[in-house]
Parts: sequence; C-alpha cells; structure tokens
Amino acid sequence: MTKEPKPKIDRQREHQANERTFLAWLRTSIALIGFGFAIARFGLFLQQLQRTLTQQESAIDPIFNSENLGISLVVFGIVVIAIAAWRYNQVLWQIEQGDYRPSRLMIWIVTVIVMVLGTLSIPLVLWRTRLPNSAPSAPVAPQSKRATID
Repeated sequence: MTKEPKPKIDRQREHQANERTFLAWLRTSIALIGFGFAIARFGLFLQQLQRTLTQQESAIDPIFNSENLGISLVVFGIVVIAIAAWRYNQVLWQIEQGDYRPSRLMIWIVTVIVMVLGTLSIPLVLWRTRLPNSAPSAPVAPQSKRATID
C-alpha cells in the first residue's frame, strides 16, 4: 500500500505552521537573551548602588551571582535558537516525506532549564546584602551665632 500524496494546500498549511512554531521558538530565545542581559546588568547596578550607599565593597560569590546567571540565560538562548533551527529543518523534511513525528523532548528540556535558572534567581534577590534604610545625609553646615536681643 503506497501513501497517497497530500493535497498541495495541506502541505502548505503544515509548512506555515512549522514556520510559526520556529518563530515562536525564536521569540523565546530572544526573550531568554534579553532577560539574561537584564539580570547581569541589574546585578552590576545593585553592586554600584551598595558601594555608593555604604562606601564598602560588597562580598560577591564567584560562582553564584547575577552576572553568571545572566550569562547562562544568554548562552541558553543562543542554544535554543540553534536547536529550533535544527528542529525546523527536521520537521520540514518530515512534512515533505509525509512522515511527520512530533517530539516533546525539546519542550521538556527548555522547560526544565528555564525552571532551574528561574529558581536560581530567587536567592539572588532574597539573599542580597541589605542596603541601609536611608542614604547617608550630607553634613549640615553649622548655624551661625546670632546676636540675641535682651
């Protein structure tokens, strides 16, 4: 029994759905890269703010810090783009062959990694060294002595 070729309109819809799926993964990758960049830069901002307010260097963990978390998100976003392009091409050929096989592996991998990186960001927010309640005030100029009239 041979497979009957699909009508041209069905194949066109399948290819368009494949492109939309690829574009959704591309948007996800861009978001991961953007979040990574923002987290890394926000960590640097908080360090500078603490230095300015306390006049002290803050102790930063060499491994578990916002810069490393941000870089991890950027790298993961780039990897997701590469995997999405590979998956797009794989699905394209499966559609052409009439042998499409869905795969949830990529979805589960991305979900787990984003959950892990998201969970790692919670302590960075909660365990940050507390800043003083108010900034040091500028020294007050001494008041001049006024002549009192008795």
